[in-house]
Amino acid sequence: MEHTAHLWLFFVMVFGVVLLPGLDMAYVMASALVGGRRDGLLATAGVIAGGVCHVAMGALGIMAVLRLVPAAFNGVLLGGALYIAWIGVSLLRSRAAFGAPAPQSRKPPLATFRQGMLTCLLNPKAYLFMLAVFPQFIQPEYGPLWLQALVMGGIIAATQAGVYGGMALAGDRVRGWLAARPGADVLLARSVGGLLVATAVFTAYEGWRGL
Repeated sequence: MEHTAHLWLFFVMVFGVVLLPGLDMAYVMASALVGGRRDGLLATAGVIAGGVCHVAMGALGIMAVLRLVPAAFNGVLLGGALYIAWIGVSLLRSRAAFGAPAPQSRKPPLATFRQGMLTCLLNPKAYLFMLAVFPQFIQPEYGPLWLQALVMGGIIAATQAGVYGGMALAGDRVRGWLAARPGADVLLARSVGGLLVATAVFTAYEGWRGL
């Protein structure tokens, strides 16, 4: 019972963190709106793969480097901000918005997956969680540490799949509605691009302030 309560508490915290608007959520929604269900789900899969890497790094103790060298964390903040800003500016400058793109203009599946994974790996929210929360749930009395990390990694992946996957499906439906309304299509494209840039500016400010 104590172990089960321990995992339920962890799930509640993960669910709350995943629901917070951030780089991962913005990228998944933008991918679904631009490329439809396929790209939204590929972006989700990439984010989940990035989450697996975060868990592996946390379990192996690599996060200790960020504890000892705070500037490394600030570098991650700035790197993630620049990457998301680049995506946002691309949306703002793109003539093609959220309508159905021509088949030859769609990104290769691997590119969408890779960008989703990179977005997660550069997401400062994930590093904060792994530094401040994840280690508190790893306790020797609960069994082998690798098994605990594996179970909690599975909880993180399942939560990301449920939240971001649902967003990808919802974004695809919105994209279908926008396809018949070019004016609204362009407006939403610019709005999402502006939101990504604003998110990047805030993230960069947080990183710069910590230097």
